[in-house]
Amino acid sequence: MKLKLGFSTCPNDTFIFDAMVHHKIDTEGLEFDVLLADVEELNKTAFENTMDITKLSYHAYAYVSDNYLLLDSGSALGKNNGPLLVSKHKIYPDEIDDLNIAIPGKYTTANLLLSIAYPKALYKKEYLFSDIEEVILSNEVDAGLIIHENRFTYEKKGLLKIVDLGEFWEKKTRMAIPLGGIVINKNINKDIQQKVNRVVRKSIEYAYANPDSPLSFIKKYAQEMNESVMKKHIELYVNNYTLDLGKEGKEAIKVLYKEAKGTNGFPELSKQIFLEDEN
Repeated sequence: MKLKLGFSTCPNDTFIFDAMVHHKIDTEGLEFDVLLADVEELNKTAFENTMDITKLSYHAYAYVSDNYLLLDSGSALGKNNGPLLVSKHKIYPDEIDDLNIAIPGKYTTANLLLSIAYPKALYKKEYLFSDIEEVILSNEVDAGLIIHENRFTYEKKGLLKIVDLGEFWEKKTRMAIPLGGIVINKNINKDIQQKVNRVVRKSIEYAYANPDSPLSFIKKYAQEMNESVMKKHIELYVNNYTLDLGKEGKEAIKVLYKEAKGTNGFPELSKQIFLEDEN
């Protein structure tokens, strides 16, 4: 059976999916037609309901919960890995509402966290995440919301941190930060849904056991080619929640959606958002 699978070109995703898309593990008869794209492009593709399995932002998931279920495996949650708001100049938190801010996409969790923390910060412009440092440096915007590997490079480019939205979230909730998840279409047979979840987990376990195996795939698509940065990126975004959301991970996701209800236009979620437990 062939399924349409979408994930990002970021090192954590290529690390996670390498073994299953290259048949380094038993995929239990599954084949994958792969789309690699920026996370905001994946978010918009999910809105079209054309993917069988895809990575998306937890923010975006709220808009497609009628069509997709969150898998237990493959998510990016964690501590000390939230988006950062940065600028060329010293800016104080009480000035954020008046800034022109570059964001990595309207439906990214980064933008949702910014909306929860600073609901009056409305002057936003969307950019590809990897372009945000440059538009700040060129004075196209006052500040930018950076994600992924850019958190490891912004200081070298002379940019200053205004606020760490991960720290904001952890102080507010004392929970992990739900950033991105893996979803499967609700129209797919339940046995296949469980099979996909198992295969994703096996792919992650294989990558952990054979860390050199996915390197060529990771390097092929990484924005930051420095190997040490790629390694830090993977260590930050691939963790115990990636193997299995567990009770704590699912609770963090529920709290994110509870906090988001106060933001402008946030939708009601489907009654079932998580894959049923496999018996």
